[in-house]
Amino acid sequence: MFSLSDKIAVVTGANKGVGYQVSKRLREAGARVFMLGRNTELPDKAAELGNEYVMADVGDESQVKAAMDAVGKAAGRIDILVNNAAIIIPETDIADIDIALAKKLFDINFFGYMAGIKYALPYMPDGSCIVNMASNAGVQAFPGYSAYNSSKSAIIGLTKTVALELADRGIRVNSICPASIDTPMLYQEGCENELKMGDYCWPLGRFCKAEEVAALVHFLASDDCRYITGEDVQIDGGYTAGIGRRGLRKWLED
Repeated sequence: MFSLSDKIAVVTGANKGVGYQVSKRLREAGARVFMLGRNTELPDKAAELGNEYVMADVGDESQVKAAMDAVGKAAGRIDILVNNAAIIIPETDIADIDIALAKKLFDINFFGYMAGIKYALPYMPDGSCIVNMASNAGVQAFPGYSAYNSSKSAIIGLTKTVALELADRGIRVNSICPASIDTPMLYQEGCENELKMGDYCWPLGRFCKAEEVAALVHFLASDDCRYITGEDVQIDGGYTAGIGRRGLRKWLED
């Protein structure tokens, strides 16, 4: 069950955090995995897992095309595409936002996904699978994160549209909406308020683990899930269900 034996997978933003754990999980499930990224550590990270790598900045359309062509040439096809690469910019209200920086974020967080799908498709056989990494920030907005929130909302819209376009070929397209994930991105400058939210917002009382997101990607990528498409799957410790007793107690105490 849930075997990915003989599958060819591509994971973007793969050298750390969720991308690394997804690459590890898919490899363990039997897939041949190509890890995409721009970090110079990527070759070593891929070697650790017995995976292959392609250096590419997903914010550059030409590099995305070249990367998908390289995988197609090396493996002959792409069965699983996981669009995961993302950046975040410091919390800034809309009145003070740097539009050029917001465009850079969109180039990676949204247009990188669009390009990934566009240029992987010529190598994707019928019945393949695409998983896009969105965020609970794409479902419920947070003040000060207009660019990031909007990029993740756009991913959800892209997912649903492409799922309909590719349904006749049996290519499934889904997005995942994690809550805050305990990865290096969570500790970047500008995420201080997000760190403080943990005690209040997550009914399970902790941040999501990258390995747990990887498990959900594995589930959606498997042939056992051939009737799931166009979905936006929450993995948020109960956050969208409401505020748990833990959060209420903390709020009352403060």
